[in-house]
Amino acid sequence: MSAAKATSGNLFAQASVSVLPPLPLAGPYDYLVPQGLVVQPGDFVEIPLGRQAQRGVVWGEAKGDVDPAKLKEIYGLLPAEPLSDVSRKFIDWVAAYTMTPPGAVLRMAMSAPDALDAVKQLFLFTLAGENVDADIRMTPTRQRVLDLLRDNPPMEQGDILRETGVGASVIKGLLEAGLLRRVMVDPPSPFRRPDLDLPAPDLSDDQKQAAGHLCDKVADDGFSVTLLDGVTGSGKTEVYFEAVRDALARGKQVLVLLPEIALSAQWLDRFRSRFGVEPALWHSEVGQARRRDTWRAVADGTASLVVGARSALFLPYRDLGLIVVDEEHEHAFKQEEGVIYHARDMAVARGHLGAFPVILASATPSLETLANVGAGRYDRVELGQRHGLAVMPTVEIVDIRQDRPERQRWITPTLKQRLVETFAAGEQALLFLNRRGYAPLTLCRACGHRFQCPNCTAWLVEHRAWGKLQCHHCGYTAKAPDSCPACGAEEKLAACGPGVERLFEEAVETFPNLKIEVATSDNIAGPKAAAALIDRVHRHEVDLLIGTQILAKGYHFPMLTLVGVVDADLGLSGGDLRAAERSYQLMTQVSGRAGRGDRPGTVILQTADPSNRVIKAIAAGDRDAFNQVELSERLAHGMPPHGRLAALIVSGKKENEVDEAAWRLGRAAPRGENMMVLGPAPAPLSLLRGRYRRRFLVRVDKQVRLQSVIHDWLSRVKTPGSVRIQIDIDPYSFM
Repeated sequence: MSAAKATSGNLFAQASVSVLPPLPLAGPYDYLVPQGLVVQPGDFVEIPLGRQAQRGVVWGEAKGDVDPAKLKEIYGLLPAEPLSDVSRKFIDWVAAYTMTPPGAVLRMAMSAPDALDAVKQLFLFTLAGENVDADIRMTPTRQRVLDLLRDNPPMEQGDILRETGVGASVIKGLLEAGLLRRVMVDPPSPFRRPDLDLPAPDLSDDQKQAAGHLCDKVADDGFSVTLLDGVTGSGKTEVYFEAVRDALARGKQVLVLLPEIALSAQWLDRFRSRFGVEPALWHSEVGQARRRDTWRAVADGTASLVVGARSALFLPYRDLGLIVVDEEHEHAFKQEEGVIYHARDMAVARGHLGAFPVILASATPSLETLANVGAGRYDRVELGQRHGLAVMPTVEIVDIRQDRPERQRWITPTLKQRLVETFAAGEQALLFLNRRGYAPLTLCRACGHRFQCPNCTAWLVEHRAWGKLQCHHCGYTAKAPDSCPACGAEEKLAACGPGVERLFEEAVETFPNLKIEVATSDNIAGPKAAAALIDRVHRHEVDLLIGTQILAKGYHFPMLTLVGVVDADLGLSGGDLRAAERSYQLMTQVSGRAGRGDRPGTVILQTADPSNRVIKAIAAGDRDAFNQVELSERLAHGMPPHGRLAALIVSGKKENEVDEAAWRLGRAAPRGENMMVLGPAPAPLSLLRGRYRRRFLVRVDKQVRLQSVIHDWLSRVKTPGSVRIQIDIDPYSFM
């Protein structure tokens, strides 16, 4: 691959330019361009930085804030496609919005470092000519090789050996005899072009209308955002596939963002059926070699469709023309570490900068998206019915105060009876409990000691199947003890509360003859594991699934007719601004797994608070009423989407230094009628990964420039280098 030169943009020869390295520094640095080297904005170059060589991107003209006599020279140009102008603008925009150094954002765009190296070419073998010297000894094995290459393009040695069954010495002999010659070529792209002529599935009238609207947006060739708002099972994927096809037909690249691509085996099957090829995948489970090849293919345009997690936004697209954000409400689109951003919002920004359409798809849209629809900034198309013969499931509320489970049991008599009926009918069921492990807390009944993480203010979760206690925040693990470490008492350790492992234990005791499986992020860790689970469910090798939120996203099991939400109250409290919204979305999504085939579905919500408005809204199927109440409450308190929020986390290894820095920040906090600063206060996780944490929450009216307020605030306070201040614009987590 060569570093292609674009025809537009300023060229710099024997001059100085600014180069941005992928490091959390203040910005680009000026460098001299050596004699004879021509670079342009976007070129990847190697530069001296400190005592090391570093790679970076030519960002533009030199800033001129350093004496040219003190500037160092660029070492050289790297053999990679230049980073496009829109990609560089996007990096600058994300950096400004998230208040992050641009180099830290660039690092996400350079996440496959070896993709910048020269492409390793392939050695292929082909015929040297048609004339064969009569003096050359011709054997049957040699003749087989010549016959093969006479009818085929140049081939790798391994392919020749496999096709002819000869040994490597035969190839060597033919080379020495002058009958074969070696040629060097760039490796082919690992990604085939989608087949746009494959027949599409039959769409209902509503689906056709929705698809037509989305395709019109693609044809308009400009920026727009459209919410594809459809109930679970309404066929949203097949609808936006039509827009994907049209964008590909126009020669554009397409990005589809999924909240957990590693668990989306069914989605990938549907894509392969629709377009006849594998998409380019980008997520944490992709190996380094594949990441390198994918990065290059995205940069040179041979990867026309990318399916990925949030980080796929920062790939170096050659000509991106459509982004689809599936399950746009999902919390998984929010990155909480490093550069803190929400992929849905950044996707909209990327579409605006690139002047192309963005599609947001969900059965339970976020309140922010609904507010933008209401304000006329986003369009909306709706799918109000399930596709085909499927209908929405009925929802029943079970009050566990009246219908009590047995002691140390979690399945109520009502849910147990529904399970019996479901299995008797030859159907499948799902028990949902969004809590991994066996129990969320272990304590000593003798002295009251509770097992807590030494690095975090969090209880250790028992994983009985592994014989260990684990912190789900920092990953700390310890062997499950036989006695209390505080008082030494034996056989006094008690598991408090249920996790999915404990629910599995109860289900096995209740239904000993059934095939039962647990599905969590602990044991379904990638596409292969997810695909294997789906296959087992479809072959009816599983009667009862027990799982966490990973089962709530898009799975289609035609024979699954019963969903039991074991603890519908989990997540409804805790002071989280979005607790009600998130709980409603999660329970609605998991309820949508029931009755997706031609058999009706039922959902059982076990709750100790049946009057809770989230529970009542799910049971009534009245999403709009729930959203209206939630939006009204947010408006009354000036909270998003009616106001803007930012969180500042002050952290460090020494508690006294953190408290001192937080106190100084608190004294300098901005004041005004249209803003409010809460804190400092210990964060709910006041110790996380060994760092003490204090929290500020900033609320401002929508017209206030939040980033400017925070920048001015922090510029007035000096904090020690041992204390870190992390800024989260539009926070989703309040821990």
